[in-house]
Amino acid sequence: MTDGQKVLKAKSKGKGRFLRELKQNKILFIMLIPALLYFFINNYLPIIGIYFAFTRFSFSGGLFGSPFVGMENFRFLWESGKLSMLTINTVGYNIAFIFTSNFMQILCAILLSRIGNKYFKKTTQSIMFLPYFVSYVILNVIVYNLFNYDVGFINGVLRSMGSAPFDAYNNPGIWRFLMVIFYLWKQIGYGTVIYLATITSISPELYEAAEIDGANVFQQIRYITIPLLVPTFITLLLFSLGGIMKGQFDLFYQVIGNNGVLYDVTDIMDTFVYRSLKQDFDIGMSTAAGLYQSVFGFIVIMVTNTLIKRGHPEQALF
Repeated sequence: MTDGQKVLKAKSKGKGRFLRELKQNKILFIMLIPALLYFFINNYLPIIGIYFAFTRFSFSGGLFGSPFVGMENFRFLWESGKLSMLTINTVGYNIAFIFTSNFMQILCAILLSRIGNKYFKKTTQSIMFLPYFVSYVILNVIVYNLFNYDVGFINGVLRSMGSAPFDAYNNPGIWRFLMVIFYLWKQIGYGTVIYLATITSISPELYEAAEIDGANVFQQIRYITIPLLVPTFITLLLFSLGGIMKGQFDLFYQVIGNNGVLYDVTDIMDTFVYRSLKQDFDIGMSTAAGLYQSVFGFIVIMVTNTLIKRGHPEQALF
């Protein structure tokens, strides 16, 4: 039998197996149709709009009638310097968000798991989780009332102490740290619950055996807890890296708004795309930035998954 015949035989077997499964589970496949339609309409059909990235959009021409300009939108983004600035800001903030939040979440989960008083543990966990449900609009109100030059709480305290007020909204340098702090305040409780659930699922027999062998609390955490948290960390890391070019739009837009003084240090891809649509109504430029965002994120997740597959193949996505 030739190689071509073997391939055809394998294909016919695969087709026959699929038809048999389709016949046996036809009700399940029918139930799957609404979900497939949902993803097709909301996730795949809009991909046609990518064509906007290569046009100078006009309402009279519509999608396929607008002038085709090729890579002009991408070239303008690159030559203007905005693309590199937006990429650095978006990736930099997301890397800071991912690693600082995971570190703090793991630390808090380990500390909570070691607390014996269940009432104190539950109360602390609830207090930490509460900010996750607070709207970014409310966060903006809190930040404004803290840092406003005229009526902000911090400047009120400084004035009462005889010190000069601090104009935070005209000092871009501090916002790199403030945005990370705001993100941690909002997200730390949610991630802590995930890691705490993983710690809870670890068999107590492992800790008992380690204690019998003379391991102290820190050794138990180092050699049992942290290694068993690695799979959860890798999974969350892969999910986070998939959107590394999709910044926290709600956070940046609500807290920074239209303060152009802070754009150089706080402008990310999402806020730029939104502003391009809202102020300039440049659909071609916005789509080009969004397409670059998606392709960049796809490359990052593929490279990261390949690297993880070499060291932890069981934790890779595919």
